[in-house]
Amino acid sequence: MSDRIEITPTESGVVRVFDVDLDAEAAKAFNRRNGSWPLKDALGAELLDPEYVDLFQIEDLEGVGLVGYLQDGMGVAAAELADHRAALDRLAGTVLVLGSRAFGGTAQALDTRAPLHLVATFNEEKAPLSFDPLPDESARLDNKPQKAPPSDAAMSGRVATIALLVLFALTGLVIWVAS
Repeated sequence: MSDRIEITPTESGVVRVFDVDLDAEAAKAFNRRNGSWPLKDALGAELLDPEYVDLFQIEDLEGVGLVGYLQDGMGVAAAELADHRAALDRLAGTVLVLGSRAFGGTAQALDTRAPLHLVATFNEEKAPLSFDPLPDESARLDNKPQKAPPSDAAMSGRVATIALLVLFALTGLVIWVAS
């Protein structure tokens, strides 16, 4: 049986958990990339970033457990995990955990097949948005920028311009009177 999963290019903060029907040795071969990548083929993925693929044995999470790993390691809210806790606790052996970043922002349709079975899809807990007023008065839009007083160089340039205009006018007057 195949599970079809749509990945959008803007997907962010989604965590998918798959049960993998393979023992530890077969799972290592399943995740080996030697020209082909059986895990990517079983997902039916066009693009899969190995940096964000977590394939492991649940026994390796000793003391933490899968639920603790998803909550503390992947940022899934405890309330969301509570609905799926029984199914997650029943899992044994090999598990695949994929975050949204594994798909590299590429839109794709996954047609998963054996040995992968989708167990649950979660959303990472996001910090609430806050639109508090800005703390510094200078950061507010209602303040208009203060015009800086002209520098000494600017004042000297203005005086020199006026002096040249006066000299030009006097020179023109002398030439007019002399002619």
